[in-house]
Amino acid sequence: MTTAALHPDNNALAQDELIARGWAALPASYRMPVAAPTLEEARAWCKRLAQSHYENFHVASWFLPRALRPHFHAIYAYCRVSDDLGDEVGDKAQALALLDMWGRELDACYEGRARHPVFVALTPTIHACSIPKEPFADLLTAFRQDQTVTRFSSMQQVLAYCRYSANPVGRLVLYACGYPDEERFRLSDATCSALQLANFWQDVRVDYAKGRVYLPQDDMQRFAVSDATIADGVPTPAFRGLMEYEVDYARRLFEEGLPLISMVGRELALDLDLFSRGGLEILRAIERQNYDVLSARPAISKRSKLTLALRAVSGKALPFLRLGARPRGKAA
Repeated sequence: MTTAALHPDNNALAQDELIARGWAALPASYRMPVAAPTLEEARAWCKRLAQSHYENFHVASWFLPRALRPHFHAIYAYCRVSDDLGDEVGDKAQALALLDMWGRELDACYEGRARHPVFVALTPTIHACSIPKEPFADLLTAFRQDQTVTRFSSMQQVLAYCRYSANPVGRLVLYACGYPDEERFRLSDATCSALQLANFWQDVRVDYAKGRVYLPQDDMQRFAVSDATIADGVPTPAFRGLMEYEVDYARRLFEEGLPLISMVGRELALDLDLFSRGGLEILRAIERQNYDVLSARPAISKRSKLTLALRAVSGKALPFLRLGARPRGKAA
């Protein structure tokens, strides 16, 4: 029998202390309120959070119908706070304690006992859109994994991580927009995993500084690239070859998901178009740097962002300009 089992009260006190310290490392507004806010107050809280991180959340954009925005603000707030609980605390034990607490609050939300603004705002979204608990819980699985897993043996393992870290977000978007079917989920998973990979390849040096390497270990071995290569910050020919290989893989995943854009309404199609164009532009930025993501982080310029947005808006007015649109005369 463990010491924790012999002294459950002491274990509970230790967990409470970890949670208190974890909250102290985060914005004060994140903390659990004494009493649940009203729905109006909770939705205002989520909207402020979404707007303060707007560049990171295109699908909550003003292109979407007004009636859907509270749902997207609530979903975004859940994703944002969950991510910060895992990534912004700076202490693994505190992060895990907070994520476990957040998981219990998710359970309480589905049991009709929401107290945090995020869950108060999520409750009507869950009911109106018939969203199961699984995609919300899957995200917490990924954030818990971040505390203990820092290397991935193969691309299959990286994609298994994406299944929890990225794909649930796309599924939540589809639920909110009324498209809860397996074919759209499959295409969304491809797009979300591709976006996650694009971000990983863009941030190889940044992630390494956090102790994480998302490049598959077997691919690194095949190209004779080691952690030392990343640590040295020198883009050797072998490293450039590895990055070219991984960029090509991510691009194929984007291409696999593109048909989804033509399978949803015009407003959501615009956001999906922006997502895919943005991810593909990250890959092009890596290519423009000759696959050197160690000397400088590849970035999309403001001019490029504007161009992408204009192309996506043109696709809304002229659907045949969308990514993934079928040419006229071609069979479906």
